[in-house]
Amino acid sequence: MLADEIRSKYTVVIGLEVHAQLQTKSKIFCADSNIFGAAPNTNISPISLGHPGTLPKLNKEVVDYAIKMGLACNCEITEENIFARKNYFYPDLPKGYQITQDKAPICKNGIVMIRPKGEDSRAIALNRIHLEEDAGKSMHLSGETETAVDFNRAGVPLIEIVTEPVLRSSAEAIAFVTEVRRLLRYLEVCDGNMEEGSLRCDANVSVMLNDAKEYGSKVEVKNMNSIKSVQRAIEHEVERQIGLIEQGINIVSETRDFDAASGATSSLRSKEDLNDYRYFPEPDLAPLIVNEEWIERIRATMPLLPQELVKKFTNTYQLSQYDAEVLTDNKGVALYFDLLCQHTSNYKAASNWVMGTIKSYLNEHHLLIADFSVAPQRIAALIKLVDEQKVSNSIATQKIFPLMIKQPNEQPENIAKANNFIQDSSSDSIQPLIDEVLLNMADKVQAYKSGKKGLIGLFMGEVMKKSNGKADPQLTSRLLKDTLENK
Repeated sequence: MLADEIRSKYTVVIGLEVHAQLQTKSKIFCADSNIFGAAPNTNISPISLGHPGTLPKLNKEVVDYAIKMGLACNCEITEENIFARKNYFYPDLPKGYQITQDKAPICKNGIVMIRPKGEDSRAIALNRIHLEEDAGKSMHLSGETETAVDFNRAGVPLIEIVTEPVLRSSAEAIAFVTEVRRLLRYLEVCDGNMEEGSLRCDANVSVMLNDAKEYGSKVEVKNMNSIKSVQRAIEHEVERQIGLIEQGINIVSETRDFDAASGATSSLRSKEDLNDYRYFPEPDLAPLIVNEEWIERIRATMPLLPQELVKKFTNTYQLSQYDAEVLTDNKGVALYFDLLCQHTSNYKAASNWVMGTIKSYLNEHHLLIADFSVAPQRIAALIKLVDEQKVSNSIATQKIFPLMIKQPNEQPENIAKANNFIQDSSSDSIQPLIDEVLLNMADKVQAYKSGKKGLIGLFMGEVMKKSNGKADPQLTSRLLKDTLENK
């Protein structure tokens, strides 16, 4: 672990390359199925296997998805797109080259807004978003001396989101990947599941002395299959590079592998230069022309994005920044909350219900908000019952809500009446309960009068228990204090 005074001498420079598999039904250049989890080597054809005489044909929906992401990131959409061949040999690359975009990416420039934990918002500049096909997958099975290859992934459509080298910490890096994943999910172009490989991140990391004029030697880190792994890999690499420089050892520009078990990186191969890939225009694909009409058609289908919903929730519904960001973390939850607010004006209560009781139920039962059976209108009606003091909040959450899950089409007030949950707001019925509790706890009453005012909570709990939770808490509290003062 480096001492703070040593680490503070250096500036960290990070650029990220995020690969997102697009959720189209078929692959980017052929009709093979693009479904995750199929048996090995079943989603293949002569085209995806690169057999002689086969020709690629571009999937139009892939282009639509790339344009969507470009618009979400405020990119410039390229009118004339040229595909290229990126040549390299690897067992899981059946053609011996990858069809990608080199000098004419479909999206250029743009920004992604991030808010690292405890910090202000910051715009992260993008270099590009380009289209390409994925390679297959080499399987290094434990105990086996041979490597198996699954070509199902070969030809799966990807967009690669490439930042400028403007990130300065692992915290900014994970905030960027988190926000990109959220955008992809809102747009419904990628499921963002890093553990399944549908979202992958490579980090280019270097360090330089604070007063240096040039960047240090860049190291690329691969195989980070979670956002936490991105953070750990960058932290390890920063420590490693600074440690070597402090010893007077030059940093080798190379590609390194991240091992999640050890938290360390290890050398894979020397870093390739662009000319190693021998890029040249793909001769079997004509230039792709994206005109303004196409862009506007896609723009018209764009949903509200997370930052737009955060702004709406803070401005229109007067929520805190924290609540708004928690609610917008998941698109389905955000839209459910937004619809709930169309049926109630108690926005803070709506926020508490969605972030608290509802999300707890979903997590406990491993459900998505789309599987939640209670309509927003019913939750709004339950909030109204509490606001009108017909039921207490504890009765609403602990008694009525579970019954609403079982009877989603029933009005909460009918459930409350049928189960005798309507709150008792009559002092004539609550006062005898208070008198009984205080009589049975005479020693505690004396302690209260001697200064132990915290016992009021104990008395309240006993009265509520005797009323089966039906006593109006505000009225009960007032009557209880008056009774104790007059004893």
